[in-house]
Amino acid sequence: MIVVIGEILIDIFQDYQRIGGAPFNFAFHLKKLGFPVRFLTRVGDDRHGRRIIDMLEKNAFNPADIQVDARHPTGTVRVDLDKRGIPNFEIFTDVAYDQLDLSTAGVSGAVDADMIYFGTLLQRTDGGCSQVQRFLSHKNNCTRHFCDINLRPPHVNAKAVAGSLHHADLLKVNEEELVTIQRAFGGPEEENALMPWLMETYKISAVALTRGSRGSEFYSQDGRIKSPVVTSPSIIDTVGAGDGYAAILAAGWMRQMPWEETLRQASCFAARICGIAGAVPDDETFYDDLCNDSL
Repeated sequence: MIVVIGEILIDIFQDYQRIGGAPFNFAFHLKKLGFPVRFLTRVGDDRHGRRIIDMLEKNAFNPADIQVDARHPTGTVRVDLDKRGIPNFEIFTDVAYDQLDLSTAGVSGAVDADMIYFGTLLQRTDGGCSQVQRFLSHKNNCTRHFCDINLRPPHVNAKAVAGSLHHADLLKVNEEELVTIQRAFGGPEEENALMPWLMETYKISAVALTRGSRGSEFYSQDGRIKSPVVTSPSIIDTVGAGDGYAAILAAGWMRQMPWEETLRQASCFAARICGIAGAVPDDETFYDDLCNDSL
């Protein structure tokens, strides 16, 4: 079982709207890849929330894991794309997912999952940070924590970032986020020294560093693996590419695939996401032939 905690929201593009949110994107991909997934989230009692619940139920997510907030609206994000399809996000505050309650009876069994995925946007408020950190502290010793930092200034809570790093077994971070962590917590400026410092300071087993058009790198006790970028034949936008990459990382980790092969497939899948509008596909056959291999 993979438990995903975090936001689901409506991405509002100039000409259309899509359901999104990094935790949702991650959970959706893994569900389509055949993994048992629980997605713990919260939406408003409004038309966006009803649309989300309907979609989640149609895709076999348990509606009991979806909290409905009568006072706060469903989360929304305004997405502006530049000429290269790279997004700029305007994330709205004081929304339903900020009020996610991880202390309810129905959530308690989730701490015994094989993997728990979490990020930091849900922890942008002190209340959200307390909820997530308390939940993570009760994990089973066999549970692996996958932290996708996902820093979106100004929605960054330094306490949440520090706590999340301490809980992470596998960390996914991009270049900008790595610099933010280095500056906030006094790490060495030289990257060759920074990564060992990060893993030793926070007892992180493995780190995936994404570099955009320059591919990605993976660090573990076994050393460093470089993975080149896979170019999409037609880029519509890059929204959710990192979430797709994270999902394949998790799939490879859960199925004990060699990391070199996992990174190759993660890069390939991220490129495919760039070829669709938004972060998840409408076409059910999208997952049938994943880079000509099977996860």
